[in-house]
Amino acid sequence: MNQARPKVRISRALGIPLTPKCVKYFERRPYPPGVHGRSRRKTSDYQVRLLEKQRLRHQYNVSETQLRRAFDDAVRLEGKTGENLVTLLERRLDAVVLRAGLTRTIYQARQLVAHGHFSVDGVKVDRPSYRLRPGQTIRVRERSLQKPPFQLAAAGAHVGDRTAPYLSVSLTDLTVTVIRPPLRREIPVTCDEQLVVEFYSR
Repeated sequence: MNQARPKVRISRALGIPLTPKCVKYFERRPYPPGVHGRSRRKTSDYQVRLLEKQRLRHQYNVSETQLRRAFDDAVRLEGKTGENLVTLLERRLDAVVLRAGLTRTIYQARQLVAHGHFSVDGVKVDRPSYRLRPGQTIRVRERSLQKPPFQLAAAGAHVGDRTAPYLSVSLTDLTVTVIRPPLRREIPVTCDEQLVVEFYSR
């Protein structure tokens, strides 16, 4: 899914940095873009919920249709709908690739998955939205191992302080196994998911 607006402008509009590169720009101008960015504007309940929904959508780099579909699936599951929604998004193949430290951003993860660089349980998967189940193993395909992005990943360039206790990661082999479904508190996403539920339930 291509975004026409630059990531920094989207980050400032949402109030959260979407990529590591956006952080310094966001800190320099921590207000919305545009001539009225600094002025105080009244916000309605609808705007607050819309902003929260957009924050969640952009952190996973999904379309409105994909987010709505995930919400509909979350409603059908037991437990809190908001937590179910974030958990389902976190089980997407591109999100797991990012959390495992195989890519730097969700945008890079989406691109590398779409270009067919990964297999799941030995079968090539090029759908970033592919939903993983516990026990499944993701691997960088043999023909892609020597490519620069994966050489960087194998050296631990993208790990930083990322921890995903629901994943078993081997950077040397560039493999990831999903141990169990993630818990909401383990997912590093800035979002009040209850507001997203309220937005879709209005």
